[in-house]
Amino acid sequence: MSADFVWEDAGRAVVFQRDGIARAGTLLAERGFDRFELLSTPRALGGAGDLAAAASRVHEVAPGQVPEIAAELLEEVGPGSLVALGGGRVIDAAKALGALSGAPVAAIPTTMSGAEMTAIHRLPAGAENRVAATIRPRLVIADPTAMTSLPEQALRASSMNALAHGADSLYTPFANPVSTMAALRGAELIAAALDEERGSRQRANLALGSILCGYAIDSAGFGLHHVACQTLVRVCGSPHAETNAAILPRAAAYLAAGDPERLGPLAAASGTGLDELEPRLLELGGSPAGLGAIGADRDRLDEALDAMLHRSEIGRAPGPPTRRDLAELVDRAW
Repeated sequence: MSADFVWEDAGRAVVFQRDGIARAGTLLAERGFDRFELLSTPRALGGAGDLAAAASRVHEVAPGQVPEIAAELLEEVGPGSLVALGGGRVIDAAKALGALSGAPVAAIPTTMSGAEMTAIHRLPAGAENRVAATIRPRLVIADPTAMTSLPEQALRASSMNALAHGADSLYTPFANPVSTMAALRGAELIAAALDEERGSRQRANLALGSILCGYAIDSAGFGLHHVACQTLVRVCGSPHAETNAAILPRAAAYLAAGDPERLGPLAAASGTGLDELEPRLLELGGSPAGLGAIGADRDRLDEALDAMLHRSEIGRAPGPPTRRDLAELVDRAW
C-alpha cells in the first residue's frame, strides 16, 4: 500500500494522507490557511466533516465551463486564501480566481482530475486579456479515499483521465527524465490497481498514480489527446472524464504508431505490448461508452475538428495529425 507522505516541491506541499479530509482543518492551519473561503459542491461537502464550519464563507460551484463559473464567483469571493474541495471544475475555478487576485489556493481533490497538481487552467470569462499568470495550488491535501470515492464506472473514467495525463506528457518537446519517470510509474500504479478488486491498497495506488501523472503533465505539457478531449468537451458538450476514457485508447494507438519509442514504455507500464495498447486501455476503462452515448453533439463535430487544428499544442504530436486523422480518431470513439 502507498504510505502517507509529505512532498515539498518548489513552494508547493503535497500531503498524501488517508484521513486527510478528516484532518483538513488542522492540515490547512499548519500550512498558513487558518482563514479561508471554501469552494465546493454538495457531493463533496457531504463528506467534509467540519471543514465547511471552519471556512469564513462557502461558495457552491455550479456545473458548467470554468471561465463562466469563475466569472460568476468573481464578485462573491474575497481577496484572501481559497480552498477548493471537489473535482477538476472546482479546483480549476479556484485557480482561475487566484490567478487574478493573487490569493493562495489549496486543493483537496475528490476525483482523479489531476487539477490539484497543475498550473493548467483558464481565466474567468471577460478577464482573458488581463495580466495574470496561471497558478498551481500551494497546498494539496490528497486523501486517497476521497479521490477514489466515485462509483465504479465513474471511477474508471476518472482513472483514464489520470492515466491520460501521463500518456500525453511522454512525447512533447518538454518531456524530461523526471516527468517521464513520474508518468510511467503513475500509469503502472493505475493499471495495476484497476486490475485488482477495490480495497484500501488499490485506492491508495490509484490516487498516487493520479498525483504522479498530474505532476508529469504539469512538467511536460500535453498534446493530441488533451487537445481533442478539451475541445470535444467545450464544443460538443460531452462530460470531461468520460470523454477522456473514450478518446484515450484511440489517441494512444495513433500516437504509438507515430512514435513507438516513446509510447512503448506506456504499453509496458499498462501491462501489455504496443500492438495491444488500444484494447488494453479499453479494458482498463471498463469498456467505456462512446462519445455519442455520453451526450456529445455530432452536429458540432466539424466545428470541434476545426478548433482542434487551431490549437498550437496539436503540433507536439507525431505527424502532426491532419484533419482527416483527427476525424478518424474521433469517429472510432463515437
